[in-house]
Amino acid sequence: MTNHDVELLAIGAGPANLALAVALEELGADGLAERSLVIERGPTVEWQRGLLLPWTKSQVAFAKDLVTLRNPRSKFTFLNYLRSVGRLDDFINMGSFTPYRVEVSGYLQWVSESLRKVQLRLGCDCTSVEPVRDSAGSLTGWLTRLADGSTISSRYLVIGAGRDPYIPPELSHLPADRLIHSTRYRSRVAELDKDQHHRIAVIGAAQSAAEMFRATQHDLPNSDVSWVMRSIGLRAYDTNKFTNELYYPSYIDKFFEALPEGKKQILQEMHLTNYSGVESDLLQELYTSLYLDRLSGVERRRLVPMTDITGARTDGDDIVLELTDRKTGAVDELRRDLVFLGTGFVREMPRLIRGLGAAIGLDRIEVNRQYRLELGEPSDAACYLQGVNEATHGIADSLLSVLGNRAADIAQDILGHRTVKRVNGVHRPIAEHLSTAEHPSPAERPSGADRRTAVPVPADGAVPA
Repeated sequence: MTNHDVELLAIGAGPANLALAVALEELGADGLAERSLVIERGPTVEWQRGLLLPWTKSQVAFAKDLVTLRNPRSKFTFLNYLRSVGRLDDFINMGSFTPYRVEVSGYLQWVSESLRKVQLRLGCDCTSVEPVRDSAGSLTGWLTRLADGSTISSRYLVIGAGRDPYIPPELSHLPADRLIHSTRYRSRVAELDKDQHHRIAVIGAAQSAAEMFRATQHDLPNSDVSWVMRSIGLRAYDTNKFTNELYYPSYIDKFFEALPEGKKQILQEMHLTNYSGVESDLLQELYTSLYLDRLSGVERRRLVPMTDITGARTDGDDIVLELTDRKTGAVDELRRDLVFLGTGFVREMPRLIRGLGAAIGLDRIEVNRQYRLELGEPSDAACYLQGVNEATHGIADSLLSVLGNRAADIAQDILGHRTVKRVNGVHRPIAEHLSTAEHPSPAERPSGADRRTAVPVPADGAVPA
């Protein structure tokens, strides 16, 4: 087993941690960027890889990239990416604020390749994170374990790996090869025989379910598809200009400082701006497509609204779904070969974070305004959570809208934390003991963990032992 040593480890190379990497490189982080590592379990940097379909679009404006709202002069802007690949004129001529998803994914890949200080390592599947304590019991860092048996030690940890996919409990016992969550759609469908007659159920009523329903028309054209949803039908996202102001980075302070009842009301009323809805252009396209099916007498795709899945079982080669009509209470069976899940993500903290909280001994997972995990004790180390703080930082927390500003908040908080040193068990700003720094007492001398220095990472991304 090998152990790698860095000062800052960021888990996940999605937009959140790439924005942090850019902030570290641009904010003059006093050598921190060179001692930082981002790891990604995938073989490449991609955005929403499961539904990275050629026609899908982002629902946010291109200027809400990794950096523009923080630093519009940055070389890491989306517009500079388009210029570097020779597509700026074409994008402007399109006259759209929202780029295609493949463009956003290409932009993230470009950013990852353009980093000059922060290192990126692909193919690293993180299995757990543990706190590291010194002989006195003080928390001094983190030990991250990878699937290949290696470990990474760090003083600072930033977790931006996303939430866990949600599998409805009624379906969780079904064979895994018959369930296809939206996060795995593209890779799993590529393994299927395109010309075969598949019986498919799509579950859910929001954007990911809508995209899979549409995609099957091209990817599996001979299939019979039933789209099952609890709602009375499909609804468009609320994207009016007034509600969009609640996605401003500046709104985070207002939300964070709001009373619990105020937060609850905001999240409830903002729900349809990001959840349980479908982008309006896609709704129009779906309706037109189904209309043309009926016009031509084709009956291979249908919507099944106001329906609960109240049970499921296997019967030979069939998946049998028990459907209960919410209007009448009538129970029916639907026999399928495959079940596509557009069911979103688990709302509680991801397993990785819950495991870390349990290892620290926390009763609950909470972060401060700067996204730092509340440890309940003084510490030489710090951990930050990205994209899972909707309850405290607002509905934009899991989206692109606040990435650049949040990255700056975290980077600046880390830089401030680095200037605090433990002296005789008390954490104080370095300025308070500069006069004794040249001749520290034995109690003030740093432990082995405090003396640790980062091992430089080669430019090819490989991390030395």
